[in-house]
Amino acid sequence: MHRSLITVVVVAILLVSTVASPRAAASGGSGTLQSLALIGIGGFTAAEPGSVGDGTVDEFAPGTEVNQLIPHTGTSAARVPADHVPTPSGQTVTSASPGAGGFNGISHRDQRRADGGNAFSLEPPDQALCVGNGIVLEAVNLAVRAFSTAGVPLSPTQSLNTFFGLSPAIIRSTPPVYGTFTSDPKCYYDAGLQRWFLTILGIDRNPSGGAFTGKTEIYLAVSMTASPVAGGWYIYKLDTTDDGTNGTPSHPGCPCLGDQPLIGADANGFYISTNEFPLFADGFNGAEIYAMSKAALATGTLPAVVHFHEPTLAEGNAYTVQPATTPPGGSYATSNGGTEYFLSALDFNGTLDDRIAVWALTNTSSLNGTPALSLTNRVIGSQVYGQPPDAQQKPGATPLGDTVKGKLEFLAGNDDRMNQVVWAAGRLWGAVNTVVKTPNGPTRIGIAYFVVTPSVSSGQVNGIIAQQGYVAVNQQSVMFPSVGVNAAGGAVMTFTLVGPDYYPSAAYTVLGASGAGDVHVLGAGAGPEDGFTGYTAFGGSRTARWGDYSAAVADESGTIWTAVEYIPGGARTVNANWGTFVGHVIP
Repeated sequence: MHRSLITVVVVAILLVSTVASPRAAASGGSGTLQSLALIGIGGFTAAEPGSVGDGTVDEFAPGTEVNQLIPHTGTSAARVPADHVPTPSGQTVTSASPGAGGFNGISHRDQRRADGGNAFSLEPPDQALCVGNGIVLEAVNLAVRAFSTAGVPLSPTQSLNTFFGLSPAIIRSTPPVYGTFTSDPKCYYDAGLQRWFLTILGIDRNPSGGAFTGKTEIYLAVSMTASPVAGGWYIYKLDTTDDGTNGTPSHPGCPCLGDQPLIGADANGFYISTNEFPLFADGFNGAEIYAMSKAALATGTLPAVVHFHEPTLAEGNAYTVQPATTPPGGSYATSNGGTEYFLSALDFNGTLDDRIAVWALTNTSSLNGTPALSLTNRVIGSQVYGQPPDAQQKPGATPLGDTVKGKLEFLAGNDDRMNQVVWAAGRLWGAVNTVVKTPNGPTRIGIAYFVVTPSVSSGQVNGIIAQQGYVAVNQQSVMFPSVGVNAAGGAVMTFTLVGPDYYPSAAYTVLGASGAGDVHVLGAGAGPEDGFTGYTAFGGSRTARWGDYSAAVADESGTIWTAVEYIPGGARTVNANWGTFVGHVIP
Protein backbone atom coordinates (compact mmCIF):
# COMPACT_ATOMS: atom_id res chain seq x y z
CA MET A 1 0.00 0.00 0.00
CA HIS A 2 1.55 3.05 -1.12
CA ARG A 3 0.47 4.05 2.30
CA SER A 4 -2.89 2.57 2.22
CA LEU A 5 -2.54 0.16 5.02
CA ILE A 6 0.86 1.29 6.01
CA THR A 7 1.79 4.75 5.06
CA VAL A 8 5.30 4.77 3.81
CA VAL A 9 6.75 8.24 3.70
CA VAL A 10 10.25 7.72 2.46
CA VAL A 11 12.77 9.92 4.16
CA ALA A 12 16.32 9.74 3.06
CA ILE A 13 19.48 11.40 1.92
CA LEU A 14 22.48 10.79 -0.07
CA LEU A 15 26.18 11.23 -0.25
CA VAL A 16 28.05 13.47 -2.55
CA SER A 17 28.86 11.89 -5.87
CA THR A 18 26.96 12.96 -8.97
CA VAL A 19 26.11 9.53 -10.27
CA ALA A 20 26.88 6.65 -7.97
CA SER A 21 28.17 5.85 -4.54
CA PRO A 22 30.64 2.96 -4.01
CA ARG A 23 27.71 0.56 -3.63
CA ALA A 24 25.89 1.75 -6.73
CA ALA A 25 26.37 -1.51 -8.60
CA ALA A 26 25.44 -3.76 -5.72
CA SER A 27 24.15 -7.22 -6.46
CA GLY A 28 21.29 -8.94 -4.73
CA GLY A 29 22.81 -12.30 -5.58
CA SER A 30 20.81 -15.25 -6.82
CA GLY A 31 18.15 -15.19 -4.11
CA THR A 32 16.78 -17.99 -1.98
CA LEU A 33 13.87 -20.33 -2.62
CA GLN A 34 10.58 -19.91 -0.80
CA SER A 35 7.33 -21.85 -0.97
CA LEU A 36 4.02 -20.73 -2.45
CA ALA A 37 0.66 -22.30 -1.59
CA LEU A 38 -2.33 -22.87 -3.88
CA ILE A 39 -5.24 -22.39 -1.49
CA GLY A 40 -8.34 -22.63 -3.64
CA ILE A 41 -10.49 -21.18 -6.39
CA GLY A 42 -11.90 -17.66 -6.23
CA GLY A 43 -13.38 -14.98 -8.45
CA PHE A 44 -16.62 -13.10 -8.85
CA THR A 45 -19.82 -14.43 -7.31
CA ALA A 46 -23.21 -13.89 -8.89
CA ALA A 47 -24.25 -11.41 -6.23
CA GLU A 48 -23.00 -9.96 -2.97
CA PRO A 49 -24.21 -11.67 0.22
CA GLY A 50 -26.60 -9.87 2.52
CA SER A 51 -28.22 -6.49 2.06
CA VAL A 52 -27.18 -2.94 2.75
CA GLY A 53 -28.93 0.34 3.32
CA ASP A 54 -28.29 3.66 1.65
CA GLY A 55 -24.99 4.32 3.42
CA THR A 56 -26.26 7.24 5.51
CA VAL A 57 -25.33 5.43 8.71
CA ASP A 58 -21.65 4.60 8.87
CA GLU A 59 -18.88 3.98 11.36
CA PHE A 60 -16.31 6.71 11.94
CA ALA A 61 -12.90 5.60 13.18
CA PRO A 62 -13.01 1.76 13.03
CA GLY A 63 -11.08 0.32 10.15
CA THR A 64 -8.94 3.34 9.39
CA GLU A 65 -5.61 2.41 7.99
CA VAL A 66 -2.48 2.01 10.06
CA ASN A 67 -0.01 4.75 9.22
CA GLN A 68 3.71 4.14 9.44
CA LEU A 69 6.74 6.02 8.20
CA ILE A 70 9.82 4.53 6.61
CA PRO A 71 12.53 5.46 9.13
CA HIS A 72 15.60 7.46 8.22
CA THR A 73 18.15 5.03 6.82
CA GLY A 74 20.81 7.46 5.62
CA THR A 75 23.29 9.30 7.79
CA SER A 76 24.77 11.84 5.38
CA ALA A 77 23.88 15.46 4.75
CA ALA A 78 21.28 16.30 2.15
CA ARG A 79 22.55 15.56 -1.33
CA VAL A 80 20.96 18.57 -3.02
CA PRO A 81 20.72 22.02 -1.35
CA ALA A 82 17.22 23.13 -0.37
CA ASP A 83 17.34 26.11 -2.72
CA HIS A 84 17.56 23.71 -5.68
CA VAL A 85 13.81 22.94 -5.63
CA PRO A 86 12.70 22.43 -9.26
CA THR A 87 11.11 25.52 -10.84
CA PRO A 88 9.35 24.36 -14.02
CA SER A 89 7.38 26.94 -15.97
CA GLY A 90 4.34 24.67 -15.92
CA GLN A 91 1.71 23.37 -18.30
CA THR A 92 -1.55 24.92 -19.48
CA VAL A 93 -4.79 23.26 -18.33
CA THR A 94 -7.25 22.42 -21.10
CA SER A 95 -10.18 20.09 -21.70
CA ALA A 96 -9.74 16.49 -22.81
CA SER A 97 -8.44 15.87 -26.31
CA PRO A 98 -10.81 14.52 -29.03
CA GLY A 99 -11.54 10.82 -28.59
CA ALA A 100 -10.66 10.80 -24.90
CA GLY A 101 -13.35 9.87 -22.41
CA GLY A 102 -14.22 7.60 -19.55
CA PHE A 103 -16.62 6.72 -16.77
CA ASN A 104 -16.92 6.62 -13.02
CA GLY A 105 -15.24 3.62 -11.44
CA ILE A 106 -15.50 2.33 -7.88
CA SER A 107 -16.38 4.93 -5.23
CA HIS A 108 -16.05 4.92 -1.47
CA ARG A 109 -19.79 4.27 -1.26
CA ASP A 110 -19.44 1.23 -3.54
CA GLN A 111 -16.56 -0.12 -1.47
CA ARG A 112 -18.28 0.47 1.87
CA ARG A 113 -21.45 -1.29 0.71
CA ALA A 114 -19.64 -4.38 -0.61
CA ASP A 115 -20.26 -7.70 1.16
CA GLY A 116 -23.70 -6.46 2.17
CA GLY A 117 -22.11 -3.65 4.18
CA ASN A 118 -19.56 -5.90 5.88
CA ALA A 119 -16.68 -3.66 4.83
CA PHE A 120 -14.72 -0.83 6.39
CA SER A 121 -14.53 2.84 5.59
CA LEU A 122 -11.06 3.35 4.17
CA GLU A 123 -9.38 6.11 2.26
CA PRO A 124 -7.65 6.64 -0.05
CA PRO A 125 -8.39 4.15 -2.85
CA ASP A 126 -5.22 2.27 -3.70
CA GLN A 127 -5.76 1.90 -7.41
CA ALA A 128 -5.47 -1.20 -9.60
CA LEU A 129 -6.37 -1.29 -13.29
CA CYS A 130 -5.87 -3.82 -16.09
CA VAL A 131 -7.51 -3.97 -19.51
CA GLY A 132 -7.77 -6.64 -22.22
CA ASN A 133 -10.21 -8.53 -24.45
CA GLY A 134 -12.62 -5.61 -24.28
CA ILE A 135 -12.83 -5.77 -20.47
CA VAL A 136 -11.70 -3.26 -17.85
CA LEU A 137 -10.90 -4.69 -14.40
CA GLU A 138 -10.64 -2.13 -11.60
CA ALA A 139 -9.83 -2.68 -7.94
CA VAL A 140 -9.40 -0.34 -5.00
CA ASN A 141 -8.21 -1.23 -1.52
CA LEU A 142 -11.26 -3.31 -0.53
CA ALA A 143 -13.27 -3.90 -3.70
CA VAL A 144 -13.09 -5.06 -7.32
CA ARG A 145 -15.39 -4.70 -10.35
CA ALA A 146 -15.31 -5.51 -14.07
CA PHE A 147 -16.64 -3.18 -16.79
CA SER A 148 -16.91 -3.23 -20.55
CA THR A 149 -14.78 -0.65 -22.32
CA ALA A 150 -17.97 1.39 -22.69
CA GLY A 151 -18.28 1.51 -18.89
CA VAL A 152 -21.10 -1.03 -18.57
CA PRO A 153 -20.69 -3.06 -15.34
CA LEU A 154 -20.03 -6.76 -16.01
CA SER A 155 -19.94 -7.79 -12.35
CA PRO A 156 -21.12 -6.57 -8.97
CA THR A 157 -18.81 -4.43 -6.89
CA GLN A 158 -17.38 -7.26 -4.85
CA SER A 159 -15.16 -7.13 -1.82
CA LEU A 160 -11.63 -8.37 -2.34
CA ASN A 161 -12.05 -10.60 0.70
CA THR A 162 -14.91 -12.44 -1.01
CA PHE A 163 -13.08 -12.51 -4.36
CA PHE A 164 -10.10 -14.24 -2.71
CA GLY A 165 -12.29 -16.66 -0.75
CA LEU A 166 -11.63 -15.00 2.61
CA SER A 167 -14.04 -14.12 5.40
CA PRO A 168 -15.55 -10.62 5.23
CA ALA A 169 -13.37 -7.83 6.61
CA ILE A 170 -15.95 -7.39 9.35
CA ILE A 171 -19.32 -8.97 10.08
CA ARG A 172 -21.35 -6.31 11.85
CA SER A 173 -22.88 -8.65 14.40
CA THR A 174 -22.94 -8.16 18.17
CA PRO A 175 -20.08 -8.54 18.90
CA PRO A 176 -18.49 -7.96 15.47
CA VAL A 177 -16.42 -10.71 13.83
CA TYR A 178 -13.23 -9.72 12.00
CA GLY A 179 -11.67 -11.29 8.94
CA THR A 180 -8.34 -10.87 7.16
CA PHE A 181 -7.32 -7.27 6.62
CA THR A 182 -6.66 -6.81 2.89
CA SER A 183 -5.46 -3.85 0.87
CA ASP A 184 -3.07 -2.60 -1.84
CA PRO A 185 -4.44 -4.32 -4.94
CA LYS A 186 -2.51 -4.46 -8.21
CA CYS A 187 -3.59 -6.14 -11.42
CA TYR A 188 -2.05 -7.10 -14.75
CA TYR A 189 -3.44 -8.57 -17.97
CA ASP A 190 -1.02 -10.77 -19.90
CA ALA A 191 -2.01 -10.60 -23.57
CA GLY A 192 0.27 -13.50 -24.54
CA LEU A 193 -1.10 -15.91 -21.95
CA GLN A 194 -4.62 -14.43 -22.10
CA ARG A 195 -4.71 -14.43 -18.32
CA TRP A 196 -5.39 -11.87 -15.57
CA PHE A 197 -3.29 -11.46 -12.41
CA LEU A 198 -4.53 -9.71 -9.24
CA THR A 199 -2.62 -9.28 -5.96
CA ILE A 200 -3.41 -7.94 -2.49
CA LEU A 201 -1.63 -7.97 0.85
CA GLY A 202 -3.21 -9.63 3.87
CA ILE A 203 -2.81 -9.42 7.64
CA ASP A 204 -4.45 -12.14 9.70
CA ARG A 205 -6.64 -10.93 12.56
CA ASN A 206 -8.20 -12.47 15.61
CA PRO A 207 -11.90 -12.83 14.73
CA SER A 208 -12.76 -11.56 18.21
CA GLY A 209 -11.59 -7.99 18.62
CA GLY A 210 -9.66 -7.78 15.35
CA ALA A 211 -6.11 -7.72 16.77
CA PHE A 212 -3.36 -8.69 14.33
CA THR A 213 -2.12 -12.23 14.95
CA GLY A 214 1.35 -11.71 13.47
CA LYS A 215 0.85 -13.66 10.23
CA THR A 216 0.97 -11.76 6.94
CA GLU A 217 0.79 -12.78 3.32
CA ILE A 218 0.39 -11.74 -0.28
CA TYR A 219 -2.58 -13.24 -2.07
CA LEU A 220 -2.24 -13.77 -5.81
CA ALA A 221 -5.19 -14.62 -8.06
CA VAL A 222 -4.69 -15.81 -11.66
CA SER A 223 -7.67 -16.23 -13.97
CA MET A 224 -8.37 -19.69 -15.37
CA THR A 225 -9.72 -18.27 -18.64
CA ALA A 226 -9.25 -15.21 -20.86
CA SER A 227 -12.15 -13.50 -19.07
CA PRO A 228 -11.87 -12.15 -15.52
CA VAL A 229 -15.62 -12.64 -15.07
CA ALA A 230 -16.38 -15.99 -16.73
CA GLY A 231 -14.48 -18.84 -15.07
CA GLY A 232 -12.67 -19.11 -11.79
CA TRP A 233 -9.32 -17.86 -10.55
CA TYR A 234 -6.49 -19.84 -8.98
CA ILE A 235 -5.77 -18.36 -5.54
CA TYR A 236 -2.20 -18.52 -4.25
CA LYS A 237 -0.76 -17.39 -0.92
CA LEU A 238 2.82 -16.23 -0.32
CA ASP A 239 3.81 -16.01 3.35
CA THR A 240 5.56 -12.69 4.11
CA THR A 241 5.80 -13.05 7.90
CA ASP A 242 9.56 -13.73 7.59
CA ASP A 243 10.02 -14.81 11.20
CA GLY A 244 11.50 -18.21 10.38
CA THR A 245 8.16 -20.04 10.44
CA ASN A 246 6.35 -21.79 7.57
CA GLY A 247 9.51 -21.92 5.48
CA THR A 248 10.10 -18.16 5.60
CA PRO A 249 13.49 -16.61 6.37
CA SER A 250 14.13 -15.01 9.75
CA HIS A 251 14.47 -11.24 9.37
CA PRO A 252 15.10 -8.56 12.04
CA GLY A 253 12.08 -7.51 14.08
CA CYS A 254 9.68 -9.91 12.39
CA PRO A 255 6.85 -11.00 12.20
CA CYS A 256 6.75 -8.55 9.33
CA LEU A 257 4.44 -7.09 6.72
CA GLY A 258 5.21 -6.94 3.00
CA ASP A 259 3.77 -3.50 2.41
CA GLN A 260 2.55 -2.19 -0.96
CA PRO A 261 3.08 -5.24 -3.18
CA LEU A 262 4.16 -4.05 -6.64
CA ILE A 263 3.93 -6.33 -9.66
CA GLY A 264 5.61 -6.76 -13.03
CA ALA A 265 6.17 -9.39 -15.69
CA ASP A 266 8.43 -10.28 -18.59
CA ALA A 267 8.31 -13.15 -21.09
CA ASN A 268 9.07 -15.69 -18.38
CA GLY A 269 8.28 -14.48 -14.92
CA PHE A 270 5.83 -12.73 -12.65
CA TYR A 271 7.46 -10.45 -10.07
CA ILE A 272 6.35 -8.97 -6.76
CA SER A 273 8.26 -6.33 -4.81
CA THR A 274 7.39 -5.19 -1.26
CA ASN A 275 8.65 -2.91 1.50
CA GLU A 276 9.16 -4.99 4.66
CA PHE A 277 8.19 -3.58 8.07
CA PRO A 278 8.15 -5.29 11.48
CA LEU A 279 4.49 -5.66 12.38
CA PHE A 280 4.80 -5.04 16.13
CA ALA A 281 7.95 -2.93 16.34
CA ASP A 282 9.61 0.06 14.75
CA GLY A 283 11.97 -0.51 11.86
CA PHE A 284 12.31 -1.00 8.14
CA ASN A 285 13.97 -4.04 6.57
CA GLY A 286 14.11 -2.70 3.02
CA ALA A 287 12.75 -4.10 -0.20
CA GLU A 288 11.86 -7.74 -0.83
CA ILE A 289 11.64 -9.10 -4.40
CA TYR A 290 9.93 -12.36 -5.40
CA ALA A 291 10.24 -14.02 -8.83
CA MET A 292 8.22 -16.97 -10.17
CA SER A 293 7.18 -18.57 -13.46
CA LYS A 294 4.06 -16.86 -14.84
CA ALA A 295 3.29 -19.81 -17.14
CA ALA A 296 3.15 -22.13 -14.13
CA LEU A 297 0.86 -19.74 -12.28
CA ALA A 298 -1.48 -19.65 -15.27
CA THR A 299 -1.97 -23.43 -15.13
CA GLY A 300 -2.45 -23.78 -11.40
CA THR A 301 1.02 -25.26 -10.97
CA LEU A 302 3.09 -24.26 -7.96
CA PRO A 303 6.30 -22.63 -9.25
CA ALA A 304 9.54 -22.18 -7.37
CA VAL A 305 9.64 -18.70 -5.80
CA VAL A 306 13.02 -16.93 -5.72
CA HIS A 307 13.21 -14.41 -2.87
CA PHE A 308 15.71 -11.53 -2.80
CA HIS A 309 16.01 -9.90 0.63
CA GLU A 310 16.97 -6.30 1.36
CA PRO A 311 18.97 -5.48 -1.76
CA THR A 312 21.24 -2.56 -0.83
CA LEU A 313 21.35 0.62 -2.83
CA ALA A 314 23.83 3.48 -2.47
CA GLU A 315 23.90 4.45 1.23
CA GLY A 316 20.61 2.91 2.33
CA ASN A 317 18.26 -0.03 2.02
CA ALA A 318 16.40 -0.04 -1.27
CA TYR A 319 12.71 0.80 -1.09
CA THR A 320 9.78 0.67 -3.53
CA VAL A 321 11.65 -1.18 -6.28
CA GLN A 322 9.10 -0.99 -9.11
CA PRO A 323 9.11 -3.96 -11.53
CA ALA A 324 8.19 -3.22 -15.14
CA THR A 325 5.33 -4.52 -17.22
CA THR A 326 5.28 -4.74 -21.03
CA PRO A 327 2.25 -3.55 -23.05
CA PRO A 328 0.34 -5.87 -25.41
CA GLY A 329 2.28 -6.30 -28.64
CA GLY A 330 5.46 -5.02 -27.06
CA SER A 331 8.80 -6.83 -27.18
CA TYR A 332 10.14 -8.32 -23.97
CA ALA A 333 13.79 -7.96 -23.03
CA THR A 334 15.11 -11.38 -24.11
CA SER A 335 18.88 -10.82 -23.85
CA ASN A 336 20.91 -12.37 -21.03
CA GLY A 337 18.52 -15.32 -20.83
CA GLY A 338 15.57 -12.97 -20.34
CA THR A 339 15.68 -9.73 -18.34
CA GLU A 340 13.18 -8.04 -16.05
CA TYR A 341 13.93 -4.37 -15.35
CA PHE A 342 13.00 -2.22 -12.34
CA LEU A 343 13.33 1.46 -11.34
CA SER A 344 13.51 3.03 -7.88
CA ALA A 345 14.13 6.43 -6.30
CA LEU A 346 16.86 7.31 -3.81
CA ASP A 347 15.61 10.13 -1.58
CA PHE A 348 16.54 8.41 1.67
CA ASN A 349 16.02 11.44 3.94
CA GLY A 350 12.95 13.16 2.54
CA THR A 351 14.82 16.13 1.09
CA LEU A 352 16.01 16.48 -2.53
CA ASP A 353 17.96 14.11 -4.76
CA ASP A 354 19.31 13.89 -8.29
CA ARG A 355 19.65 10.13 -8.75
CA ILE A 356 17.45 7.19 -9.59
CA ALA A 357 18.35 3.50 -9.79
CA VAL A 358 17.87 1.01 -12.60
CA TRP A 359 17.77 -2.72 -11.77
CA ALA A 360 18.05 -5.87 -13.87
CA LEU A 361 17.05 -9.42 -12.98
CA THR A 362 18.69 -11.64 -15.58
CA ASN A 363 18.32 -15.25 -16.79
CA THR A 364 14.60 -15.17 -16.10
CA SER A 365 14.07 -18.03 -18.57
CA SER A 366 15.47 -20.28 -15.83
CA LEU A 367 12.23 -19.71 -13.90
CA ASN A 368 10.68 -22.28 -16.22
CA GLY A 369 13.13 -24.92 -15.00
CA THR A 370 15.79 -24.64 -12.29
CA PRO A 371 15.97 -20.96 -11.29
CA ALA A 372 19.41 -19.32 -11.55
CA LEU A 373 18.83 -15.58 -11.40
CA SER A 374 21.10 -12.59 -10.88
CA LEU A 375 19.96 -9.18 -9.58
CA THR A 376 22.09 -6.04 -10.04
CA ASN A 377 21.45 -2.32 -9.82
CA ARG A 378 23.10 0.90 -10.96
CA VAL A 379 22.56 4.45 -9.70
CA ILE A 380 22.38 7.04 -12.47
CA GLY A 381 22.24 10.83 -12.39
CA SER A 382 18.87 12.50 -12.98
CA GLN A 383 17.03 15.78 -12.67
CA VAL A 384 16.29 16.97 -9.14
CA TYR A 385 13.20 15.73 -7.32
CA GLY A 386 12.21 15.76 -3.68
CA GLN A 387 9.73 15.39 -0.85
CA PRO A 388 6.41 17.01 -1.86
CA PRO A 389 4.30 19.24 0.40
CA ASP A 390 0.59 18.72 0.98
CA ALA A 391 -1.86 20.06 -1.57
CA GLN A 392 -4.34 22.89 -1.11
CA GLN A 393 -7.82 22.37 -2.59
CA LYS A 394 -10.59 24.64 -3.82
CA PRO A 395 -13.15 25.45 -1.09
CA GLY A 396 -16.64 24.03 -1.41
CA ALA A 397 -19.35 22.13 0.45
CA THR A 398 -18.03 19.86 3.22
CA PRO A 399 -20.99 18.31 5.05
CA LEU A 400 -18.83 15.99 7.16
CA GLY A 401 -16.44 18.81 7.98
CA ASP A 402 -19.32 21.05 8.97
CA THR A 403 -20.70 18.34 11.27
CA VAL A 404 -17.41 18.00 13.18
CA LYS A 405 -16.46 21.70 12.86
CA GLY A 406 -13.40 20.80 10.82
CA LYS A 407 -11.46 23.14 8.53
CA LEU A 408 -11.02 22.43 4.82
CA GLU A 409 -8.54 19.59 4.49
CA PHE A 410 -5.26 19.56 2.63
CA LEU A 411 -4.46 16.47 0.54
CA ALA A 412 -1.42 14.39 1.49
CA GLY A 413 1.41 14.54 -1.03
CA ASN A 414 2.99 11.53 0.69
CA ASP A 415 6.49 11.09 -0.74
CA ASP A 416 8.65 10.86 -3.84
CA ARG A 417 8.96 7.11 -4.34
CA MET A 418 8.99 5.67 -7.86
CA ASN A 419 5.54 4.92 -9.24
CA GLN A 420 4.46 2.40 -11.87
CA VAL A 421 7.16 1.40 -14.43
CA VAL A 422 6.65 0.26 -18.04
CA TRP A 423 9.15 -1.37 -20.43
CA ALA A 424 8.26 -0.39 -24.00
CA ALA A 425 10.13 0.35 -27.23
CA GLY A 426 13.46 -0.42 -25.53
CA ARG A 427 12.97 2.05 -22.68
CA LEU A 428 11.74 2.22 -19.09
CA TRP A 429 9.16 4.85 -18.12
CA GLY A 430 8.42 6.01 -14.57
CA ALA A 431 7.49 9.08 -12.52
CA VAL A 432 7.48 10.43 -8.97
CA ASN A 433 5.71 13.09 -6.92
CA THR A 434 8.05 16.02 -6.28
CA VAL A 435 8.14 19.42 -4.68
CA VAL A 436 8.12 22.22 -7.26
CA LYS A 437 8.15 26.01 -7.07
CA THR A 438 5.61 27.28 -9.58
CA PRO A 439 5.81 30.89 -10.81
CA ASN A 440 4.53 33.57 -8.40
CA GLY A 441 3.50 31.13 -5.72
CA PRO A 442 4.54 28.86 -2.87
CA THR A 443 5.86 25.33 -3.29
CA ARG A 444 3.35 22.90 -4.75
CA ILE A 445 3.28 19.24 -5.79
CA GLY A 446 4.50 18.49 -9.28
CA ILE A 447 5.67 15.40 -11.13
CA ALA A 448 9.14 14.40 -12.30
CA TYR A 449 9.17 11.76 -15.02
CA PHE A 450 12.03 9.67 -16.37
CA VAL A 451 12.59 7.68 -19.54
CA VAL A 452 15.62 5.37 -19.19
CA THR A 453 17.44 3.26 -21.75
CA PRO A 454 18.81 0.28 -19.77
CA SER A 455 21.45 -2.26 -20.74
CA VAL A 456 23.26 -5.24 -19.24
CA SER A 457 26.94 -5.91 -19.93
CA SER A 458 29.28 -8.38 -18.22
CA GLY A 459 26.57 -9.22 -15.73
CA GLN A 460 26.01 -5.61 -14.63
CA VAL A 461 23.11 -3.30 -15.42
CA ASN A 462 23.52 0.28 -16.56
CA GLY A 463 21.17 2.98 -17.76
CA ILE A 464 21.08 6.29 -19.60
CA ILE A 465 18.44 8.97 -19.15
CA ALA A 466 16.89 9.25 -22.62
CA GLN A 467 14.34 11.87 -21.60
CA GLN A 468 13.16 13.53 -18.41
CA GLY A 469 11.07 16.49 -17.41
CA TYR A 470 8.47 17.95 -15.09
CA VAL A 471 4.71 18.37 -15.12
CA ALA A 472 3.40 21.30 -13.08
CA VAL A 473 0.54 23.77 -13.13
CA ASN A 474 1.06 27.33 -11.89
CA GLN A 475 -0.34 27.76 -8.35
CA GLN A 476 -1.92 24.26 -8.44
CA SER A 477 -0.76 20.71 -7.66
CA VAL A 478 -0.53 17.58 -9.81
CA MET A 479 0.08 14.37 -7.89
CA PHE A 480 0.30 10.56 -7.93
CA PRO A 481 1.37 9.91 -11.51
CA SER A 482 1.27 6.73 -13.54
CA VAL A 483 2.65 6.45 -17.06
CA GLY A 484 0.94 4.15 -19.55
CA VAL A 485 2.90 3.27 -22.70
CA ASN A 486 1.83 1.29 -25.75
CA ALA A 487 4.00 -1.01 -27.87
CA ALA A 488 4.95 1.85 -30.22
CA GLY A 489 6.17 4.02 -27.34
CA GLY A 490 3.13 6.31 -27.21
CA ALA A 491 2.88 7.49 -23.60
CA VAL A 492 0.14 9.05 -21.47
CA MET A 493 0.58 10.02 -17.82
CA THR A 494 -2.43 10.28 -15.49
CA PHE A 495 -2.63 12.07 -12.13
CA THR A 496 -4.87 14.13 -9.85
CA LEU A 497 -5.10 17.88 -10.52
CA VAL A 498 -6.05 19.94 -7.44
CA GLY A 499 -5.44 23.41 -6.09
CA PRO A 500 -6.97 26.74 -5.10
CA ASP A 501 -8.80 26.79 -8.45
CA TYR A 502 -9.62 23.08 -8.85
CA TYR A 503 -11.54 20.48 -6.92
CA PRO A 504 -9.66 17.14 -7.02
CA SER A 505 -9.94 16.12 -10.70
CA ALA A 506 -8.75 13.30 -12.95
CA ALA A 507 -6.23 14.63 -15.47
CA TYR A 508 -3.56 13.49 -17.92
CA THR A 509 -0.82 14.67 -20.23
CA VAL A 510 0.68 13.09 -23.33
CA LEU A 511 4.46 12.55 -23.20
CA GLY A 512 5.95 13.12 -26.64
CA ALA A 513 9.39 13.51 -28.15
CA SER A 514 9.49 17.15 -27.00
CA GLY A 515 8.29 16.39 -23.47
CA ALA A 516 4.97 16.76 -21.67
CA GLY A 517 2.07 18.48 -23.37
CA ASP A 518 -0.85 20.37 -21.87
CA VAL A 519 -2.64 19.08 -18.80
CA HIS A 520 -6.06 17.80 -19.88
CA VAL A 521 -8.97 17.43 -17.46
CA LEU A 522 -10.65 14.08 -18.09
CA GLY A 523 -12.92 13.94 -15.05
CA ALA A 524 -13.69 17.30 -13.41
CA GLY A 525 -14.07 17.19 -9.63
CA ALA A 526 -17.47 18.17 -8.25
CA GLY A 527 -16.34 19.34 -4.81
CA PRO A 528 -13.53 19.21 -2.25
CA GLU A 529 -12.34 16.07 -0.50
CA ASP A 530 -14.51 15.68 2.62
CA GLY A 531 -13.33 12.41 4.16
CA PHE A 532 -12.68 11.46 7.75
CA THR A 533 -8.91 10.93 7.63
CA GLY A 534 -8.02 14.62 7.73
CA TYR A 535 -10.35 15.93 10.40
CA THR A 536 -9.06 16.31 13.96
CA ALA A 537 -12.32 14.85 15.29
CA PHE A 538 -11.15 11.49 13.88
CA GLY A 539 -7.50 11.84 14.82
CA GLY A 540 -6.35 13.64 11.67
CA SER A 541 -4.22 16.75 11.37
CA ARG A 542 -6.05 18.68 8.61
CA THR A 543 -4.39 16.56 5.90
CA ALA A 544 -6.54 13.90 4.25
CA ARG A 545 -5.13 10.70 2.80
CA TRP A 546 -5.13 10.80 -1.00
CA GLY A 547 -4.20 8.72 -4.00
CA ASP A 548 -1.31 6.61 -2.78
CA TYR A 549 -0.99 5.56 -6.41
CA SER A 550 -2.89 5.68 -9.71
CA ALA A 551 -2.77 3.38 -12.76
CA ALA A 552 -2.31 3.59 -16.53
CA VAL A 553 -2.14 0.67 -18.99
CA ALA A 554 -2.30 0.10 -22.74
CA ASP A 555 -4.79 -2.23 -24.40
CA GLU A 556 -4.25 -4.32 -27.54
CA SER A 557 -5.18 -1.39 -29.82
CA GLY A 558 -2.64 0.94 -28.24
CA THR A 559 -5.22 3.04 -26.38
CA ILE A 560 -4.03 4.06 -22.90
CA TRP A 561 -6.47 3.43 -20.05
CA THR A 562 -6.14 5.43 -16.85
CA ALA A 563 -7.62 5.31 -13.35
CA VAL A 564 -7.15 7.95 -10.67
CA GLU A 565 -8.86 9.28 -7.56
CA TYR A 566 -11.12 12.32 -7.81
CA ILE A 567 -14.32 13.70 -6.26
CA PRO A 568 -17.29 12.67 -8.45
CA GLY A 569 -20.17 14.22 -6.49
CA GLY A 570 -23.47 12.42 -6.12
CA ALA A 571 -24.28 9.76 -3.53
CA ARG A 572 -21.70 9.28 -0.78
CA THR A 573 -21.41 7.85 2.72
CA VAL A 574 -21.22 9.87 5.90
CA ASN A 575 -17.48 9.29 6.17
CA ALA A 576 -16.05 9.94 2.71
CA ASN A 577 -16.82 11.16 -0.81
CA TRP A 578 -13.92 9.93 -2.94
CA GLY A 579 -14.39 8.17 -6.24
CA THR A 580 -12.29 6.97 -9.15
CA PHE A 581 -12.40 7.94 -12.80
CA VAL A 582 -11.52 5.35 -15.45
CA GLY A 583 -10.42 7.06 -18.64
CA HIS A 584 -9.10 6.24 -22.10
CA VAL A 585 -6.76 8.31 -24.28
CA ILE A 586 -5.15 7.67 -27.65
CA PRO A 587 -1.57 9.05 -27.43
